[in-house]
Amino acid sequence: MGGLLSSDFWGAWRARAYMLPLILAAVLTALLLIRLPLLEAAVLLSVAAVVVAAFFEPLVGIGAALFAGPLRAWLSAELPHIPPQIGQYLFVLTVGLWAVRGLLRRDLRLPLPPLTFPLALFLSVGLLSLWSAADPWAGFLELGKWAQLALCFIITYERVQALGGQRATWALLGILAGVAVIQAGMGLWQHFGYYEAAPDHFMIAAGRYRAYGTFEQPNPFGGFLGMMAALLAGVVIVSAWDCWKARRWPSQWLWPLAGALLVTGAGLYASWSRGAWMGFGAALLVIAALLPRRGLWGVIVVALVIVIGLGFYSAGRLPEAIAHRLTGFLDYTRFEDVRGVGINEANYAVIERMAHWQAALEMWRENFWLGVGLGCYEPAYAAYSLINWPLGLGHAHNYYLTLLAETGLLGLVAYLGFLGALGVQLWRASRVLEGWPRALALGLGGAWTHFAVHDLVDNLLVNNVHLHVGVLLALTAWLIALRRQQTTVAVSSAGLCARF
Repeated sequence: MGGLLSSDFWGAWRARAYMLPLILAAVLTALLLIRLPLLEAAVLLSVAAVVVAAFFEPLVGIGAALFAGPLRAWLSAELPHIPPQIGQYLFVLTVGLWAVRGLLRRDLRLPLPPLTFPLALFLSVGLLSLWSAADPWAGFLELGKWAQLALCFIITYERVQALGGQRATWALLGILAGVAVIQAGMGLWQHFGYYEAAPDHFMIAAGRYRAYGTFEQPNPFGGFLGMMAALLAGVVIVSAWDCWKARRWPSQWLWPLAGALLVTGAGLYASWSRGAWMGFGAALLVIAALLPRRGLWGVIVVALVIVIGLGFYSAGRLPEAIAHRLTGFLDYTRFEDVRGVGINEANYAVIERMAHWQAALEMWRENFWLGVGLGCYEPAYAAYSLINWPLGLGHAHNYYLTLLAETGLLGLVAYLGFLGALGVQLWRASRVLEGWPRALALGLGGAWTHFAVHDLVDNLLVNNVHLHVGVLLALTAWLIALRRQQTTVAVSSAGLCARF
């Protein structure tokens, strides 16, 4: 009896318990491999390898979910026999393995990183909006997506802190860049007409198509690439700037990131998405404004960029097709009652978007404080649609209006507060941090700027991109914590020097 109660016995049991998930996974994989075709067997084997690796390091599972998540729409259309939500399954498995790993080690930590409070406030309002939702199930699914984002944020932050910060941020940046390069490469293949199944309505000119990657739609594809390109642009530009000031040759790691930026930028161009171009342009302006340490110089840099751009446009130096796309966004920035407006091929896209904006505003007017329920724009649309636009698009093609309709004034204010907290904290980090962390801070500032601007014309939280947003949020929180730590150390050092 004493042997059963001894610490050596339980220590040995815990050591063996670590192997139980691996043995179970191996047995199940072997049984399934016997009966599956080659493609499904390869997918299953890859998933099993990821699950085993994720048990030892959860960031492996999160990285796999980031790669597999954007395949959802493409798998549904091209390979329906493979689960389209494989990215979601990998993420849920990773969360479970992270919890089991922590319990076995008696070290299960659930940190409260910076930005937790504004995110939790928005989620609380979203939950409250479901009290009388137009479709409770649709609201539950949307809230689940935001809950996944929050879990991805917290777990990624915990692992970044546990691994010492910089090494983990490098790995995550490499994973995000890799996903963007793969998507951009597929998009360029589609753009140049090598993909025979490209839809005719995506044609730009003879032999040229709008790229859409595995998103099956050019606008969310362009939005995703624009966000990743802004992140890479900030890191590359600031790092190159620091090297130039120090009169030294750039580090080896800068060249792969610069190559990834070029490929991702080419894919962004090939998407032909004006919303993505707008967001990326705004991101570059923010990066340029924050690049100099003094705010005045940043304003001067931004003013010069705008003047040069207007000069090229006025002189007719921009290709006509690109100039039209860049200025065509003005059609999407006005509000008017479109009931009774004549519809033709030239104005169809603009009127359709305005009709959905108008429906969103009607939802808000009748449900002022908490809206029709988070995620319930589509179920509620039929009751508010205009006579010529009976079919909903899933959202209002303006995420702020979508949230206003779904969560009311309280939800929109909470969401804007969340974005505002992000912007203020990143601005502070860019003023304090040095070297690699500052480069990452400006890259994240660009990514979040793109996210906020592109939300004016679309919704980026589709096709499992919310997992990527969760990782960006974790990296942002890590920088905020690092800035606070450095500020505390500086204040403590100043106080110690004052004593002597």
